[in-house]
Amino acid sequence: MDQASFLGLRALGYGALVQFVWVYNRPVNLDGLRRFHRNLGYGLLGRLVEPSPLPFARDRWVVSRGPDDIEIAPTPRSRANLNAWLHERACLPLDPQYGPGWHLGVLPLDDGGTAVCLTTSHTLVDGLGILQALADAAGGRTRYLGYPYPRSRSRRRAMMRDARQTIASAPELAKAAAATARIARRRLGDVTASMRSAPPAPRRAGGQPPVVVPSVTAYVDLAEWDARAKSIGGNSFTLLAGFAGRLGVRMGRVCDDGTVTLSFPISDRTEADTRGNAVVFPTVSVDPAHLSSDLGEARLKFKQAFADLAEITEDLLGPLPLTSLAPKWVARRAAGMGLGAAALPIGCSNVGDMPPEVIRPDGSDADYASGRLIEPGISRRALERMGGQLFVVSGRGAGKIWIAVNAYLPGRPNSQDALREDVLRTFGEFGLTAEILG
Repeated sequence: MDQASFLGLRALGYGALVQFVWVYNRPVNLDGLRRFHRNLGYGLLGRLVEPSPLPFARDRWVVSRGPDDIEIAPTPRSRANLNAWLHERACLPLDPQYGPGWHLGVLPLDDGGTAVCLTTSHTLVDGLGILQALADAAGGRTRYLGYPYPRSRSRRRAMMRDARQTIASAPELAKAAAATARIARRRLGDVTASMRSAPPAPRRAGGQPPVVVPSVTAYVDLAEWDARAKSIGGNSFTLLAGFAGRLGVRMGRVCDDGTVTLSFPISDRTEADTRGNAVVFPTVSVDPAHLSSDLGEARLKFKQAFADLAEITEDLLGPLPLTSLAPKWVARRAAGMGLGAAALPIGCSNVGDMPPEVIRPDGSDADYASGRLIEPGISRRALERMGGQLFVVSGRGAGKIWIAVNAYLPGRPNSQDALREDVLRTFGEFGLTAEILG
């Protein structure tokens, strides 16, 4: 999976980043934040990808402790400008091969508060992985993962070792080839749709500047959220799915049969797991008409999807040993398969209850803490060829549930204010009150 993530980044010319944001209603403790920063380099973020000198061999992780220090903005800004600052942080140089793989920034707010932002490559870590890294760093726990130092092998030695490893994996590669052929026959429609909707090659993007995809983060009181979920026959996760489905209707992501398709990453990360990405992507199609008043159908559909998880996992993981052999054009054309390119997918990711340490980067609880995905390098042509995007991610902590939404819809105005209005109106459908920062 990590090899596929890195190949996809190089094939597309851009990649997803993970941002985690804390907002304090007071000045931050810089000494505590610097301890947190140092500790981050001794966990899942303390690494980079070192490509094999052989084009068909697997790459490897190497040690990298990250930037020398945090970056503090010289001029305070208002909370209304928070999103603009977060986007600026996302546009700073970041690369899982050349480094830095992550960076930490601080913004003083003109009302006396402070915002803190960690930005990292998704190749290094996924949603639950970053929670683990944050909790370890805030709790003072460092991990020595046994990675070698960069360029610690001579080129000749690396080529010989990687060639032997590739030859030894021949049976695994043969099984992966058979799995790929089997999946291609069974999911011909998805494969064809993914090929058609593939983003253009970087050199063919026409020199278009990247698009700033509108993004908002909302906070809802946990007690209010859970009470509403229970009242309409669901739980916290199915209420998130219902919210995503109704927002999808409002934003035109409805399939020809009147359903909405929800793609929800499910983690299979274990306690000692060092994978950057440890997820599979089941999808469900639901009738969105009654999602704001009855989550019964959604609950049953998700229950069935969880029951089918083993088969879904086999479909996703079976071909992955072939990733190091795949040319970039294949990786680019297969990019939509994970999210179900045939069905206007609505990404719906829930990281659940955050460890309490996650909200304490400086040693004390932040007033707000949330995460989001962002793709600062994506072009308008790529977005339109994909049919746009809608992605919803949430987590729970500090008495609130946070819900971050990224949305771009071809053929209609795409602005921060329009998305904010759509999000607030969708919360209104559920009788929920939300607070949006920035």
